[in-house]
Amino acid sequence: MSKGKFSDWLTDEGVTQIEAWARDGLTDEQIAENIGISRSTLSEWKKKYPAISAALKRGKAVVDIAVENALLKRALGGYRYDEITREQKTNPDTGEKELVTTKIVTKETIPDVTAQIFWLKNRKPEVWRDKHDLQSEVNTEAGIIILPAVKEAEE
Repeated sequence: MSKGKFSDWLTDEGVTQIEAWARDGLTDEQIAENIGISRSTLSEWKKKYPAISAALKRGKAVVDIAVENALLKRALGGYRYDEITREQKTNPDTGEKELVTTKIVTKETIPDVTAQIFWLKNRKPEVWRDKHDLQSEVNTEAGIIILPAVKEAEE
């Protein structure tokens, strides 16, 4: 494919390549560079050519779902993984140095509080956001301030 020629990127092969780059986690700027165009040209192509816009959306959706699943898994904890320790040793037969597995330990993760906070603030912002809108009423004649009651989080 020639660099920067839009018609080459509207082929099945071109659209598939763009989608693959998006799925690999490349930014629009990086994809534009791979194509041989500027970021602004890619933005114009996305508006003008639905196939390119759709390819980028499809590719990014796959990565977004994988990240969401990883974040949830990290937030909940309780999954197991093997931690492998390797050491460099000399092979007595050849005299060459090689990495040898010396220990395998199965570990279980604990829930990650930071991941939980991030998840909750984004999924339930009305309950978990840091900023709470409080309005107060000031009566200067009587010299009193009326503060609203803090609303309890609904379950």
